[in-house]
Amino acid sequence: MAHFAELNIDNIVQQVLVVSNSDIVDSNGIESEEIGIGFLKKLLGADTTWKQTSYNGNFRKNYAGIGYTYDEQRDAFIPPKPYPSWILNEDTYLWDPPIPYPNDDKQYYWNEETLSWVIFEV
Repeated sequence: MAHFAELNIDNIVQQVLVVSNSDIVDSNGIESEEIGIGFLKKLLGADTTWKQTSYNGNFRKNYAGIGYTYDEQRDAFIPPKPYPSWILNEDTYLWDPPIPYPNDDKQYYWNEETLSWVIFEV
């Protein structure tokens, strides 16, 4: 199965659909993103925009999710930024906090006002 993300005009993922491998292969049996995009455009409209995404993260860095942005220059799906202070990791294309998560057995949540991890107490 192949997975494709529909993008809006701002390259924000609107939905992710699964397409059968038989619908994305050429006459030689070789998978093609272009054939998959053509299949989806025929099915859902020529004015739609699609990018293939990898469930295993084998390409385009991360599996696309609703609300993710497709960055054409990086050829990567990037999740929404969780907090203004967090920084994009150029290796993983995920957001890192300005202070690493504590490495102990406690649970924490991020406090954007104090830019710190706070122990989560039940």
